[in-house]
Amino acid sequence: MSGAEPIPAALERVLSLPREAGSAEAAEARELLRNSLVALGYDVETLRFAFSPGTLNAFPLAGAGLGWLAILQIPLLLMPALPAWGALLVWIVGLGGILALSVGTALGWGARSDVREDATLIARRGPAPVRRWIVAHTDTKAQGHSMAGRLVAIWAVLAAVAALTLLAALRLGGALHPAPVATAALGTLLAGFLAGRGKLRGRTTGARDNGSGLVAALAAAEASTDPATGILLTGAEEFGLVGARILAQTRPELIRGTDVVNLDTLDDRGTLSLVSHDAQGRKLAGRLAPLLASPGAAVRERRLPVGIFVDSYPLARAGGRAVTIGRLDWATLRLIHTPRDSRDTLSFATALRIGRVLGSTTA
Repeated sequence: MSGAEPIPAALERVLSLPREAGSAEAAEARELLRNSLVALGYDVETLRFAFSPGTLNAFPLAGAGLGWLAILQIPLLLMPALPAWGALLVWIVGLGGILALSVGTALGWGARSDVREDATLIARRGPAPVRRWIVAHTDTKAQGHSMAGRLVAIWAVLAAVAALTLLAALRLGGALHPAPVATAALGTLLAGFLAGRGKLRGRTTGARDNGSGLVAALAAAEASTDPATGILLTGAEEFGLVGARILAQTRPELIRGTDVVNLDTLDDRGTLSLVSHDAQGRKLAGRLAPLLASPGAAVRERRLPVGIFVDSYPLARAGGRAVTIGRLDWATLRLIHTPRDSRDTLSFATALRIGRVLGSTTA
């Protein structure tokens, strides 16, 4: 199939919408996708749920807390009159508090306001048990930094934590020289600033993340005649894998013992990666790799990189043999989560090819 092949009109409309979870555009896209699956002969169930977009504040809160903690550490590290153990004690307690606050925020603990509703579509052909799920998330988001920016921020935060932990331990031997303390404090403040850019800002149609996954999933749905293959279109993935986590918690019997193939960001450039989370996932990746290899896209099997989260993870924990298929490079990461992630320079050739390959095989 040529990358220039036209996309169906309903899917074109989906790709034109900024599908932030809980928005009217996301609901419209979900209805269009549901109708497309019904037209292909699938029975479609809608699993609705509520979530708080405030979960995205977890990383900015961690960055802010880390910055303030670094400022508090400066006199404890430099002043010989203060107890030598003070810096380490304050660091451990403060870091624990920041971690607890961030995790609680990420999981939505105590969220009372700004609750949104979204849904996951569960599509099957008839009553036969599903042995393989093709998964893609429907939603998009735009932030103050791209996915590349988020990764840089995460690496900066980890480096800052390591540096301040080392300095707090060295303080037990006496007051420290101002130069390394100032360097670590300034680096931590910079890391906190970068983390703070993770708040929602603007909107995006998310052609790569994850319009490409939707294109591949619908191509697989169209090509497949196997009643043991089902389609999952999850909601609110960008807000902490909410749709996949709720599905895993409330309907684990759907996932347990099945193959789960998650499609997330299939650019037309970069390395085609098969990401797994455990031994069962690695076995599935090994079966899929020969099917997906092509002259233009070498296949690499790997674990999930630090700072990237995908729906296959909670589905693997629910007992599925799960992998995520993605194709991207650093230039792709600089587009993701920004309004620049448009389809202007994306043919969907990779997405269409992978979808057709998956749809033509049986579970």
